[in-house]
Amino acid sequence: MPHAPANGIELYYDTFGDAADEPLLLVNGLGSQCINYDDEFCQAFVDRGFFVIRFDNRDVGLSTKIETDQLDFAALFAKAFAGEPLEAPYVLADMAADAVGLLDHLGIERAHIVGMSMGGMIVQQIAIDHPHRVLTMTSIMSTTGDRDVGTATPEAMQTLLAPPSKDRDEYLERYVEQWRVLSGPVYFDAARFRTRGARHYDRMYFPAGTGRQLLGIMASGSRSEALRQLDVPTLVIHGAIDPLVTLSGGERTAEVIPNAKLLVFDDMGHDLPPALWPQYVEAITQHTTRARSDQ
Repeated sequence: MPHAPANGIELYYDTFGDAADEPLLLVNGLGSQCINYDDEFCQAFVDRGFFVIRFDNRDVGLSTKIETDQLDFAALFAKAFAGEPLEAPYVLADMAADAVGLLDHLGIERAHIVGMSMGGMIVQQIAIDHPHRVLTMTSIMSTTGDRDVGTATPEAMQTLLAPPSKDRDEYLERYVEQWRVLSGPVYFDAARFRTRGARHYDRMYFPAGTGRQLLGIMASGSRSEALRQLDVPTLVIHGAIDPLVTLSGGERTAEVIPNAKLLVFDDMGHDLPPALWPQYVEAITQHTTRARSDQ
């Protein structure tokens, strides 16, 4: 299994396509393993001329787990929601440096970077901290870290903060119900999510890592002022009915990044449904083509 030394840890990664093609780095969301970017989705980009890289973030999947003392997640989350300063084992800047370390390992100087949800936050941080490594950025169903936008609905937040499952059966039931809430009524497919949940559980179930990633998001604060300084071609994609990172998060992202383009899918929740893959692939491919022609 391929692992890359990156920023003092090891990241599991997969690649698709020809390394001589333009690199496209896919960055995952909270608690999400790289297989969330389905093989068919990755292959669709290969067919459009990209060399696709997906990887497990730290603390999830087959990448390094960050050892810490026992954390009282409930107390820490309450502190964060109260607006109090929060210390976390790592922050989004560390995860951005991880991704850049993977590019170093692969010998890639600059890449198109695409991230969804927390992955969108990570690619924003890459663009802030390492702009010379970025060809284009696509931030999907994400936000800027400002507390006044992108706020989850109570039902969506409840699914996020649920305690760990006791066994595989409970995990699968909860997983399907979680995505019933997050995906929304149009594209929800129980069989799809049960299959995906089983793959995730059997590959690596590690809820403590999800908790630490969430702390890292909360401890990272707002990126808006730094995003205003970017000179990176940016596409922002969001679902109008996203209950976890509501649309205002995507709107703020597009508002603060100079010359960013905003694409909203009216019937999409917090999900990457197969029915929309062709439109995603087309939009991101056109975005990279425009950036290339503008250089």
